[in-house]
Amino acid sequence: MKNGITEERAGLNKTITEGTVFSILLSISFSHLLNDTIQSLIPSIYPLVKNNYHLTFSQVGLITLTFQLAASLLQPFVGFYTDRNPQPFSLALGMSFTLIGLIVLSLAASFGILLLAVALVGLGSSIFHPEASKVAFMASGGKKGLAQSIFQVGGNAGSAMGPLLAALIIVPFGQASILWFSLLALLAIAVLITIGKWYSQNTHRIKVKSNAKHLTGHPKLSQARITASIIILLVLVFSKYFYLACISSYYTFFLIDKFHISVQSSQLYLFVFLASVAAGTLLGGPLGDKFGRKYVIWFSILGAAPFTLMLPHASLFFTAVLTVFIGFILASAFSAILVYAQDLIPGKVGMIAGLFFGFAFGMGGVGSALLGALADQTSIQYVFKVCAFLPLIGLLTAFLPNIGGSRKSG
Repeated sequence: MKNGITEERAGLNKTITEGTVFSILLSISFSHLLNDTIQSLIPSIYPLVKNNYHLTFSQVGLITLTFQLAASLLQPFVGFYTDRNPQPFSLALGMSFTLIGLIVLSLAASFGILLLAVALVGLGSSIFHPEASKVAFMASGGKKGLAQSIFQVGGNAGSAMGPLLAALIIVPFGQASILWFSLLALLAIAVLITIGKWYSQNTHRIKVKSNAKHLTGHPKLSQARITASIIILLVLVFSKYFYLACISSYYTFFLIDKFHISVQSSQLYLFVFLASVAAGTLLGGPLGDKFGRKYVIWFSILGAAPFTLMLPHASLFFTAVLTVFIGFILASAFSAILVYAQDLIPGKVGMIAGLFFGFAFGMGGVGSALLGALADQTSIQYVFKVCAFLPLIGLLTAFLPNIGGSRKSG
């Protein structure tokens, strides 16, 4: 009987591994690239709209807060609903809201319309992320960390491209040029319709992986331990995304204020940081699969602390160098955290993805608003000195149980 169970496990694991669908993983990663390129245009145009509409830093933070709340509040509910009732074509529907938001953003003539536009883009994101993450899980063939990293690297590459495209197109040609980016949304809709067709024919894959979870031998944890672990993971997400909110929303202002560089030059420095995030993204998932996700989380949060603490005191050259290390190290965190949480609560892939993506976006929005208010009361350089301590929260990783990823810890 024991040999039969062992053979069943081996056969099932082999079937799952052979079932990795890289064409779908690359397609969902590409759509994530398009989605996050569009999203990253919002903070990239902050210097432009701040001057055009005479905004305070608090109002700039409110734009981010509006976008991030719209992008975060619905995500857990979308994930919870689609776990029970799969919606293969909701991905294309979400991108349609993003398309409408882009059009409104290009035509906005007041601060209120700006807020409406970014809320529409955020709504599209709240539908896209939990379902797209589920597609990555379905196509993973058991290589969950690798699949999430491939999915995430598309988003991070898109986030890096936004400031570069803003510097090349939006800053020289003005707000109305945002309309050209609606072509990216239309392309994404076409790709997501194709993915939706595959999704509708492969909903059984999510059930296979849920059943497989009971065969992988993870240690039994009490409900209290699972709840505490989820809370710790959310606190770690808070530390990561509060810091990223500081960089994505205010790094250009920091560089302009401290080093007196141009807006276009500041966008290029932001691109360097975000490109390093994209480059580091592929590490977290595969390393977590091999060595254990807890160790990756240790490195990816706490490991950034020495560099964030040095950043506010560095020259322009070393500021750029330090942000490369910060972005590269922080990038590996989210894939490892997300898959770790999915291992803790198997069978709730969409809900967990929605919860963590939603919480990440929400913390980014709240962080941007609070940091904008702090910048108005003090200075933008003071904000960077305060945020430098956030990665030290990574010490909480010590309280996480060792599960998932490696044979030793799994």
